[in-house]
Amino acid sequence: ACGVLLAVGLIAAWRWSELEFRPPADEEGRRDVVRPFLWHVTVAVVAGLGAGILVAGAGGRLVMRLLAVTSPEDAQGRITEADEVVGEITVGGTIGFLVFTGLFFGLITGAVYVLVRRWLPAGRLGGLAFGALLLVVAGTRIEPLRADNPDFDIVGPSWVALIAFSALVLAHGVLVAALAARYASTLPLLTLEPRSLALYAPLLLLLPAVFLVAGLVLVGLMVVGLSRAEPIRAALRAPRTTVVGRVILVVAALVALPGFVTAVSDIADRGP
Repeated sequence: ACGVLLAVGLIAAWRWSELEFRPPADEEGRRDVVRPFLWHVTVAVVAGLGAGILVAGAGGRLVMRLLAVTSPEDAQGRITEADEVVGEITVGGTIGFLVFTGLFFGLITGAVYVLVRRWLPAGRLGGLAFGALLLVVAGTRIEPLRADNPDFDIVGPSWVALIAFSALVLAHGVLVAALAARYASTLPLLTLEPRSLALYAPLLLLLPAVFLVAGLVLVGLMVVGLSRAEPIRAALRAPRTTVVGRVILVVAALVALPGFVTAVSDIADRGP
């Protein structure tokens, strides 16, 4: 089942990764703040959740299985950091992993992509750049290549873990960008028509975190409201702003690179 999900994700990433991300047409002028905000949030939820389940979740579960198979005999039956047993694959554990990874990692990466996508290259290269940014900045600090994860002392070989997880993060970035562009092409600004309401149904997934979401909504509305002001709109569209944004992303990656290299080197020296 995870193999089928991952295959669907990779096919979608390849098929839609060349699509252009098109923001919604401004139908009611610059005073309309709420609907553009909801539009961007919905795109982020769909792209992040889809990639989180299809690649990070299903693919991550397959990598865990791969590492269990390639690990030595004395690793079988040992307890991982997540209190799972090496070599045992259960339906409940798989579903829990998919849900947690899809909701947590997926939604965060979807939101980050919507925020920085204007500074990324167009097409498939933009998705790869986003995946590389995730890998260097967050991959060794959050997951999946966190150096202080004791599981790398149990399962291996370490080079298999490094290659598999790195490829997974890159594929996740490509799919986030592809799903965002694809859903953006079909999502209109919100209306009371049944089809429009159905397309915004993914927002219901945010209800369990209503208090956190409420704070983010206030901040988001302020940001969108400010972005509707003509001087700010002109500044955002200026080529200089794009250059500055890309420089910021490059600097962030360069600052994070030494820590990434150190973590990768540490993992490479470990393992059974």
